[in-house]
Amino acid sequence: MAKFVLYHTDGCHLCEQAEQVLLSVLGDKNELELIDILTDEQLIARFQLSIPVFKSKTGQLLYWPFDAQTVHKFLAQE
Repeated sequence: MAKFVLYHTDGCHLCEQAEQVLLSVLGDKNELELIDILTDEQLIARFQLSIPVFKSKTGQLLYWPFDAQTVHKFLAQE
């Protein structure tokens, strides 16, 4: 079961970049669950102007833009 979530939508080039950054840090594709915000009206309302958004296992959110160094610091704060 994935410990982390990336809120995204298909065709979003920033979301694709974010996924690559996260996979480089997490190292295991199974650790990251991709959730397309277009599947849920509440997610659209919450994230439509801010995707991609990374959610940690504790529920903390990291908004784009971020790089590998930023993700490492974010995860160290948990």
